[in-house]
Amino acid sequence: MVADWRRLRTLMTMLDDPDSPPRTADPAPSYRPAVARAARVAHGTRAARAARELILVVALFGVYKLGRALVADQEGVALRHADLVRRLEDVLRLPSEAALQAAVGSDALFRAANVYYTGVHFPLMVLFLAWGFARRAPHEYAWARNLLVLQTGSALLIHLAFPLAPPRMFPQWGFTDTMTILGPSPYDGASGAMANQFAAMPSLHVGWAVLIAYVVARTGPRWLAVITAVHAVVTVLVVVVTANHWWVDGIIGVLLLVVADLVLSRAGRGPEPLPAASTPTQPR
Repeated sequence: MVADWRRLRTLMTMLDDPDSPPRTADPAPSYRPAVARAARVAHGTRAARAARELILVVALFGVYKLGRALVADQEGVALRHADLVRRLEDVLRLPSEAALQAAVGSDALFRAANVYYTGVHFPLMVLFLAWGFARRAPHEYAWARNLLVLQTGSALLIHLAFPLAPPRMFPQWGFTDTMTILGPSPYDGASGAMANQFAAMPSLHVGWAVLIAYVVARTGPRWLAVITAVHAVVTVLVVVVTANHWWVDGIIGVLLLVVADLVLSRAGRGPEPLPAASTPTQPR
């Protein structure tokens, strides 16, 4: 009994200060092998979970890219759909994208917008997923990942059903293709040959930016929520002034996020932890 008490005191001392020497003469406490085994199991479980998440995300983006490529040759349909979208925006009294682009009037700002459009979108999503996996609770990360899967999957279905040309393809309507004229452009070189330029609807640049801001606002620190909210606003302006998307493209991207969140909430798969199972009380 005394020996057990001494071992307990030694364990408590080492937990408080791992660098302090044991206060007893017992040099080989029996808990060390068990602690080491538990640490190895936990590390292996986390590594396996990370590998599964990586495979899932890579598969998602692979299917998305493949699906976009399937509608890359529907130029005539995409051009006709663009005329429909422009007429719809006129009915909805939305601001003119061409007028906003003309108001910028600065090659330096256009180049900065082009760099933001081509260089921030995908890397930031990878960083966001890594942050969520490493720094947030598992149920919060799973919620964010499921939002991304539902939003991106439904966007792919719309790409397939409604090919749409972006505004930059219509100089007759007052638009300028700033990416081709000033660069950089994701549609040049080898990458351009694989890109689908007729998948403007919906805008996942806007959809993903709002998703990141929404998730961080609900589960992350306030300072980071402010940064991601600014990123979402900047992204909306960037996709418009570079003439890569119509206003409606961004609206649909956000609506897909709203629907995905409602679906997960109804299914009890939100960011809140699952309630612990309660033990039913026995009748007396």
